[in-house]
Amino acid sequence: MSAIDPIRYARIARKVRGMPASDGAGVKLTRVIGSGELPDLDPFLLLDEFGTDKAEDYLAGFPEHPHRGFETVTYMLDGRMRHRDNHGNEGLLVPGSVQWMTAGRGLVHSEMPEQQEGRMRGFQLWVNLPAKDKMTDPRYQEFPPEQLPVATPAEGVTIKVIAGEVGDVRGPISQPATDPVYLDIELAPGVAWSHALPEGHNAFAYAFEGALTLGEGDDARPLAAQEMAVLGGGDMLSLKAGDAGARLILVAGRPLREPVARYGPFVMNTKQEIMQAFVDFQEGRF
Repeated sequence: MSAIDPIRYARIARKVRGMPASDGAGVKLTRVIGSGELPDLDPFLLLDEFGTDKAEDYLAGFPEHPHRGFETVTYMLDGRMRHRDNHGNEGLLVPGSVQWMTAGRGLVHSEMPEQQEGRMRGFQLWVNLPAKDKMTDPRYQEFPPEQLPVATPAEGVTIKVIAGEVGDVRGPISQPATDPVYLDIELAPGVAWSHALPEGHNAFAYAFEGALTLGEGDDARPLAAQEMAVLGGGDMLSLKAGDAGARLILVAGRPLREPVARYGPFVMNTKQEIMQAFVDFQEGRF
């Protein structure tokens, strides 16, 4: 008989705290991936958290700008954002909705708040595309909150499943290249929960409300709000909320292990491809 492999629990390989930044026409945000402290986490290129109830921090929005060679994932927690692109696509992101945009060979789009006051809160994640898919046609996977399934695997655990699966609940987002996991996890005070991560994926957890402990046994370490844990060491993730409960996003993806050349809104594999992206944009080929 072969011995049963012991469970290998994930641990916090490193902690990252976001850095204040601004983007678009001056929108204030917190950059967690994409700063000097953590330039990327293959296949993830950038993670921004935006969250403010000061309208002046977000009203200028993100006017028209190009993208090529990667995907953007916008997850709205509060507020409304209107998006348009130069291919005729338009939509409104409402609280609890998600947009997974594959920029592919290129598009020019804008993301503008549709409110004059109140809270604007959410995340934008950039996910790299493999070389073979960088010049694919642009497309959108967009889902309102009522189309995002919710799993309740244990008492005091509520999970919005955007991508990946929890038990028999599967998220609607599909991307074979990186096979992503994207979960919004809410834990009641003191509640513990464990979840198996896809083997070989790079993964992180970002707490945005409350606090929790991540890991098992001697490897258990605290994670406070506005801290990100880069995970390592195993494929079973163990979480336990603190006295005030916790809410976090858990994101994982298959690494591409390809060279990355990036400049502003373009992410390719070589410097020559970046230069071509500038030429194509300037000559109106997006």
